[in-house]
Amino acid sequence: MDDTLAPTADSATAQGPAASGARRAIRELPDELISQIAAGEVVERPSSVVRELVDNALDAGASQIQLKLIAGGIRSLIVEDDGAGIPDGELPLAIKRHATSKIGTLDDLEAVATMGFRGEALAAVSSIAELAIVSRFHGAAHAWRLEARTGELSPAARARGTSVEVRELFFNTPARRKFLKSESTELAHCLEALRRHALARPDVGFAVWHEGKLVDQWRAAPLPQRIAEVLNEDFIAQSREVLTEVGPMRIHGRVGLPEAARSRADMQYVYVNGRYVRDKLIAHAIRSAFDDVLHGHRQPTYVLFIDVQPELVDVNVHPTKIEVRFRDGREIHQQVRRAVVAALALSRTEDATPEAAPATSGRERWSGTPAWERPMDGAAAPESSSGTAGTAPGLAAYEPPAPYHAPSARFAGPEGWRAPIPTRAQTALALEQAEALYASGPSAGLPAAAGAPSASLSMLAGAPPSPLPSSQAGEWPLGRAIAQIQGIYVLAENAQGLVIVDMHAAHERVVYERLKTALGETRIDSQPLLIPVTFAATPSEIATAEAQADTLRRLGLDISPLSAKVLAVRERPALLSGGDVVELARGVLAELAQFDASHAIERAQHEILATMACHGAVRANRQLTLDEMNALLRDMERTERADQCNHGRPTWRQLTVRDLDGLFLRGR
Repeated sequence: MDDTLAPTADSATAQGPAASGARRAIRELPDELISQIAAGEVVERPSSVVRELVDNALDAGASQIQLKLIAGGIRSLIVEDDGAGIPDGELPLAIKRHATSKIGTLDDLEAVATMGFRGEALAAVSSIAELAIVSRFHGAAHAWRLEARTGELSPAARARGTSVEVRELFFNTPARRKFLKSESTELAHCLEALRRHALARPDVGFAVWHEGKLVDQWRAAPLPQRIAEVLNEDFIAQSREVLTEVGPMRIHGRVGLPEAARSRADMQYVYVNGRYVRDKLIAHAIRSAFDDVLHGHRQPTYVLFIDVQPELVDVNVHPTKIEVRFRDGREIHQQVRRAVVAALALSRTEDATPEAAPATSGRERWSGTPAWERPMDGAAAPESSSGTAGTAPGLAAYEPPAPYHAPSARFAGPEGWRAPIPTRAQTALALEQAEALYASGPSAGLPAAAGAPSASLSMLAGAPPSPLPSSQAGEWPLGRAIAQIQGIYVLAENAQGLVIVDMHAAHERVVYERLKTALGETRIDSQPLLIPVTFAATPSEIATAEAQADTLRRLGLDISPLSAKVLAVRERPALLSGGDVVELARGVLAELAQFDASHAIERAQHEILATMACHGAVRANRQLTLDEMNALLRDMERTERADQCNHGRPTWRQLTVRDLDGLFLRGR
């Protein structure tokens, strides 16, 4: 046999005991190795240490927190606070694994109200870095210093509070240290970690120093001011307030306008009971609220706070506590989506007039039945005897605008209007069932009011116009039309200056919102299939179909197991009869499995309506009279989400007098 093919003793040793057939005995790991393994889960980089130490400072009741860094936190990282401090007798316990003052029983763990609770952060950090704690308890004569490596306890000088110093991170695990990035990159991560805490606690002052120089500082301030200081003033100017209270749940914060969307998801902050989290369910709810107002793959911006009872959320599901699990995920998803939709429903025309109606505050407040007992989105909300019971003083209850009427005769003739059939690339769903929604008259299956023609669209159709009173021209947010350019843009004058409107995009949004309103007033009719459609399903899809049978029926779907590995679709929404039923079923089941809620049916319906609105809207190169232009402007002012068309493109832009002066260098 060739010697080169024979295994050698060295090669067998290099392959390890498992490869050579040797067996290792089961034994307990040493405490230091256990701590280093735990540190690998908790501490990824210096910013992880910042997060844990600032959590402890906030739990101690600090009102001022300072972060001092050297070499991006790799060489030295100090967190100082003015909290309650730690008694000298408890300092040695503070660096032991699973030693904490925050929980003591299972009931405490199931209703955690503090930022930290596991008691493992200091022990994990001390196993991979040089750690020292200096703390002075309230009423103590002086402070005490504890060196974690030696356990030595000695007197020290310090005001009330605690300082935790971490030096030479990963000094004893060089393989971990090699994965750290440059000092500037690690500094940026540390700043971001502190920024997340600063947004959650505007009542606490924060300061960060690097190499002895002040990098950033935020003094205690009201939440709007703190958001402006941390994220910049532009975010405040280009965002809407969100405020919803549903039983024991409160959702508040700010959500950026669609035109303020970014190419990266780097300005998205969600907090649950003051804790920064990255939760897929909440992110999906917010993203779905932007479905028909974002252009392309842009990412929305938001700072959203969700306050719920601690026992309704489990924060002990991730080593770094950055993920949570809700007891009623569907309710959270629906209410977050509803709150963001309500804020986005307001148009920027509200900002174009100094006297906006108080009812359009963008705030929504429910009363009556607690959130956890209320039906899912789409079911009727509980009625109040007075109509406004439970609304806080000074907070107007959210009332959606009055529904639009069906399109006028220009779009629906005596024989009924038929939308041009789009190409397969435009939509994979048939339009024939949706065209009935766009035909006028009660025969289309819409409410009786839908048969009345719209005054503005009748004007666009050529009906005798009514002149715009000159006394009201300055009161309209979008002003008075003055001209049309190239058959594409409408120019209007308002109190701020010049308004430029893309007439096709604007009218497309108007028609689209009217179709959505008409569709929302009807239930989802299902259509039985002559031959059930079957498809091979995963165990997760079969389990979801069985558990969510009632939800699927409300969405117009009847999906049931045919065998252990096959699902059968027996009914589907009548409006979507031309689409791929298997693809639709899989999409709905996937969303229900992951988020306990699905808007796949609604999105598919809205895609049809968007195509119809695009074909039904006034086309470019059509010459409009001034009265027709004014009618379009008035329709925009009454339409939700009128700032973007169905594809997320802007519908109008404002040029102020100052902007115009700048173009011509006036006053310089």
